[in-house]
Amino acid sequence: MSGRIPQIVQCFVIAALCWSGGRSLAEETPAANAPANVPATTEEVPLNPQKTVLLDREGGKVILETEVVFRSGLLEMLVCLKRTKEHESILALDGKARDVHAGLLALGAKTGSPVNWDPEFSPPSGQEIEITLMWQDSEKKWHRTPAQKWMRGTTRKYFVTELESLPAGVNLPEESQLRFDEKHHELLWFGIMSEEQRDELLKLSEESTFQKRVKDLFEMSQIQPMTATFVFVGSGFYLDEKTGEKYYLAEDGTLICVANFPSATIDIREQSSASSGALAYEAWDERIPPLGTKVRVELKPVKKKSPKQSGSNSSK
Repeated sequence: MSGRIPQIVQCFVIAALCWSGGRSLAEETPAANAPANVPATTEEVPLNPQKTVLLDREGGKVILETEVVFRSGLLEMLVCLKRTKEHESILALDGKARDVHAGLLALGAKTGSPVNWDPEFSPPSGQEIEITLMWQDSEKKWHRTPAQKWMRGTTRKYFVTELESLPAGVNLPEESQLRFDEKHHELLWFGIMSEEQRDELLKLSEESTFQKRVKDLFEMSQIQPMTATFVFVGSGFYLDEKTGEKYYLAEDGTLICVANFPSATIDIREQSSASSGALAYEAWDERIPPLGTKVRVELKPVKKKSPKQSGSNSSK
């Protein structure tokens, strides 16, 4: 985290960049599995012994070698650390969060501040990080997509709209997914409502309010693609007063989050509760390759355009 224990952050950078026996950048070779449709770089330097965190200075990015560990369900992470949060993260990295932090610092990325919920919500901040995913299918064809494409707004929940009462003569079938809560005057639907289901429900009554509420539930339940922006929060440190040792908080697994965690290395700028009943995102399973698929995750700090550049672009 910016401004907190800068000496240890500097140590992360120095240790990571010096790993691999003192070899220089020029002595490194390209990654053997670099996609053919991605511009090749000659300098991918491993920042850890597992060679799962790579620094590409020429390309201005940090590369993570991960694998798919989760394809369907609610999410807290896009990428967690191995043996931590695989039950709520699409990808897992066999490595340390601090090595990823060090790589981003080496590229000049600036950390920000973690989420704050008290006394009111203050969003995570930091330099924007563009995250791209690359993988091979069963035919060895490479694919490349923004990380947001693998996630969507949660559909595994109840969608609720107000309704004073059901229209006269309407009795909802027991097998129907549509429910009416008399006590709270609410109409509820779980999951994605299909067009066919909507049309069948509209046939139950022509009463205008009921028709509108059913249409509202249909719209609410449709898939909402993820548009959130990732930022380099930078996590933080815990000082063990007994031993004097400092621990990087994101080693708990909170490497790249889609639910706001104060310990995150990378988080989303938008509000996204980490409470189990209020998670905002789920895995878009139709778009995610099979479990065990190796995925290269590119982390590229986004450089802000100067006012002069912005002005020249807008005038074209």
